[in-house]
Amino acid sequence: MKILHTSDLHLGRQFNGIALDQDHDAVLDQIGRAVIDHAVDALVIAGDIFDRATPPATAVRQFNTFLSRIASDTKTAVIMIAGNHDSGDRIESMSIMTDTRRALIRGVISADEKPLLLSDAHGVVAFSGLPFAYEYAARECFSDETMQTPEHVLAAQLAAARRHVPDGARWVVVSHAFVVGAAGSESERSLVRVGGIETVRPETYAGAQYVALGHLHRPQSAGASHIRYSGSPLAFGFDEADAAKSMNLVDIDGEGRVTVETIAFQPMRRVRVLRGRHAELLLAPPSEDFIKVVLTDDTLVIDAMKRLRVVFPSACDLTYARDEQARESKPLEARTIAAADPADVINDFLDLVRDQRMSEPEARVIASALGDMQQEGDAA
Repeated sequence: MKILHTSDLHLGRQFNGIALDQDHDAVLDQIGRAVIDHAVDALVIAGDIFDRATPPATAVRQFNTFLSRIASDTKTAVIMIAGNHDSGDRIESMSIMTDTRRALIRGVISADEKPLLLSDAHGVVAFSGLPFAYEYAARECFSDETMQTPEHVLAAQLAAARRHVPDGARWVVVSHAFVVGAAGSESERSLVRVGGIETVRPETYAGAQYVALGHLHRPQSAGASHIRYSGSPLAFGFDEADAAKSMNLVDIDGEGRVTVETIAFQPMRRVRVLRGRHAELLLAPPSEDFIKVVLTDDTLVIDAMKRLRVVFPSACDLTYARDEQARESKPLEARTIAAADPADVINDFLDLVRDQRMSEPEARVIASALGDMQQEGDAA
């Protein structure tokens, strides 16, 4: 059975304030072409379909158009889950009108994880989609207050899924997690609060012939060759400059043996770091790529970025080599770290979940509530 594994589309995301709509169109088109060209039986999208819980309408339409093409132009089954950036309820709602014989769309954690069963010449392949969930939601779902880590959550989900895997079936698990031994990048959001244990052990997935992972943006295996991240189709930070992006074409034979071929994405715009003197860079070939410029000039250049954008319209970061060297060589100094202001924490949370900070009326309500809490604390 042939499976195409991808993840972490992050539709609706921007790169340093520059919209990625066209870039996402290009990679979605490449995924669709790969499904057709390789006669794929199942398309797996392992979470973080959208970049935030309330994505822009353009991103929702973009993904719906893509799914409609897969549904109408192919016979490929679709298995997808919510990641930590997604709204589980939003992803779950996409399953209402789908053909359950060729789609498994899982957004909200469940204690009864039934798989999608597909058949080939060798028998049944069971696909279990395990949506990302925080510990508090898992405690309520499984009535278990002892769950403290992502591994506890995942272990409970896998136990709930194993019960429904038919005897003798090959098993594919779709999961959104940080597996021990894998390497992260700067653009991923932590799955836990500060100080929590974020990683899960590879052996947690025991019994699965293939584990299709999402969350980490670099393509890689994690602890075993059959436990793999496809990585994100696009680079979202300059720490991934010139990184190769790909999707996994997975073939599972009748004995459950897995072979994986990577299919490279061809991004519309690459992410690059250019280093040199300002006058030299102005003579470089023009490019639409996302560019970070590191100037080696000894003195500040007037209107440096404005002039560079004539050659590199998508240039979005500029530093001086001497400043970077100074930061690297500066010794760490002991300092007192102030506690975060509660109003700032609330503001950041609202910005995350709805892409909008507090309005003036909301700020007054929050300030009043925090004041009452402070008074109660002082009185105690």
